[in-house]
Amino acid sequence: MPQDPAAALSALLRSASIQDHEEVLRAANAALKANKADITAQHTRVVALLHLDRFDDALRAIGEGGNKLENACLLERVYALYKTGKLDDATAVLKSVGLEERSVSHVAAQVAYRAERFDGVHAIYQKLSSEDAADEKNDLNINSKAATAQAEWQGINPSQPADDDEQPDAFEVCFNIACSCIARGALEQASSLLQRAARLCDASDDLSDEDKEAEMQPILAQQAYVYARLGKTKEAVDLYNSLAQSDTIDPDLALVLENNLSALNTDRENPFLLQRKASTWSARSKDAKFFNYQTEALNRNSLIIDLKAQKIDGISRRTAKALYKTHHPSPNPAVNALSVLNAVAATHGTSGKQLTRAVQELSRKRPDDVGLVLTVVQNQLRQENHGAALSTLEAFLSRLGQSEDVQTTDVRFSPGLVALAVSLMRHQGREASAKAELAKAATYWQDRPSGSSTSLLREAGIELLRSSKPQDLQLAGSAFEKLFARNQGSHIAAAGLVASLAPSDPQKAEKYVAELPEVDDLIGGIDVEQLIDAGVAAPPKSTATLKRPAPDDGDRKAASKKRRKRKLPKNYVEGRTPDPERWLPLRDRSSYRPKGKKGKKKMAESTQGGIVREEETLELVGGGGVKVERAPASGSSNKKKKKGKK
Repeated sequence: MPQDPAAALSALLRSASIQDHEEVLRAANAALKANKADITAQHTRVVALLHLDRFDDALRAIGEGGNKLENACLLERVYALYKTGKLDDATAVLKSVGLEERSVSHVAAQVAYRAERFDGVHAIYQKLSSEDAADEKNDLNINSKAATAQAEWQGINPSQPADDDEQPDAFEVCFNIACSCIARGALEQASSLLQRAARLCDASDDLSDEDKEAEMQPILAQQAYVYARLGKTKEAVDLYNSLAQSDTIDPDLALVLENNLSALNTDRENPFLLQRKASTWSARSKDAKFFNYQTEALNRNSLIIDLKAQKIDGISRRTAKALYKTHHPSPNPAVNALSVLNAVAATHGTSGKQLTRAVQELSRKRPDDVGLVLTVVQNQLRQENHGAALSTLEAFLSRLGQSEDVQTTDVRFSPGLVALAVSLMRHQGREASAKAELAKAATYWQDRPSGSSTSLLREAGIELLRSSKPQDLQLAGSAFEKLFARNQGSHIAAAGLVASLAPSDPQKAEKYVAELPEVDDLIGGIDVEQLIDAGVAAPPKSTATLKRPAPDDGDRKAASKKRRKRKLPKNYVEGRTPDPERWLPLRDRSSYRPKGKKGKKKMAESTQGGIVREEETLELVGGGGVKVERAPASGSSNKKKKKGKK
């Protein structure tokens, strides 16, 4: 007599070690043939499909089972939706179910992670860590560090910043902290952590050789990326090539390797052949499970490759179509990058002032486009025209500030634009304007979520602490209080609160003094003697001045140099009256005596202040003439004689 299929399935499930999920699936299908309403067999089939990574089939099986099976397989349904990329549907199911069960909370954290809601991930993991779960502590720490790294890659200040000084014993935690360092630009520290992660992974006894190879691939890929960022191109290319030759590499990782290799070799590759490769990447990236910043980087690189291949019209149409669907102004870096590429395509072949005028003309057509305005500012800065760049940016910010739209005002006070404006103002020597801009930004973000404005609040608070005005100190205290509430234990926020509250409310400031680190910990690694020998570093002057600077030591030495002693005549006798005619020419002096007949004759003929003799020439009959002296006229010769009587 053949065994009952339901009993066979039950016996198989009671087995201590179930390794063959295909066998379980066959037993569940056999039980369902005998009885389609067997809820145990339906549930078993769904679980077996999930173990076999047949997630679409699992969703189909849950749908065919009706409401009763859906209620019994809520966890399995959410997991299948998560694995198939249907994150919105998974979120909707989780909202209807709630997070009372611990298993559902784990899946909810994974869904929030893939949906890039990293604050929600940290909230779930904090709740799970607060419960008694010693066996899950390591996994929770790994996943929490991964969410922190992804938040920093997205430019979001995480609610739980990574501890860079931590030296974990798990290679997963070490890898995630290294990714956080890369996102912040701490490349040397990231390289050291990645090497440690590779050593820990290779020395692990819990992994097989195949698992070690799979875990080492992302570690080495990140190490190659760090090499490329540090300028070690050869090491990066060699490491990428070694990874690309692996037969077991993940398809998504392979796509990233191809993109990065092409970026490093772009100057040596034919742009048209590179464009053909990029078209295959675009086709494959549609099925890849990338985060938004990865997808945006691939799309941006594809457009740049098309630009090198002279596909100007295509880039112009594609970017214009994408920009048309976007609300401007937009804080999204990907949208602003599309604006820049659109401007490049529209002004292809121009440069210098002609390029600036062309981009300004585009900006007049799209006045709220952040990417275009930043392109104009960048061109003006390249031409060393800082005043025009600041005027362009201030006019744009003023126009955005007049709007009542929330997104527009968020862009107006976005940390990037505020930082650019403050930098240009300080370059022009307008410290008061820079301080006022930071104060306005800090006031705006007081009543709004601090997510991406953490750095702005910190810098604004530090700047406002330098003021002696009570309202500035109060605003600084509000900014630091918000930062302290978000990042418990932040030394900068605690120090800012103490500094801002001490003049007005010393008792309240006392509460935050305990949060400050010990002085010995801060100065433990400082060499005082070396600092004294180095002297005081003075910042360079931001603007030129017409006032002559004070002379340095070298100039003073040159000015105090002893003057050369004047030489006296050889025949000089002290006490003797100098000749009063010493300044006259030699021939005009009274002591002058010419030599020779000609000299004496010339001397005699010269007036020297005497009477001038008049001469006249008498002509001879045969020609020629003789000079004779004219007799001086008498005093009566000039008078007219009176005629006498005859």
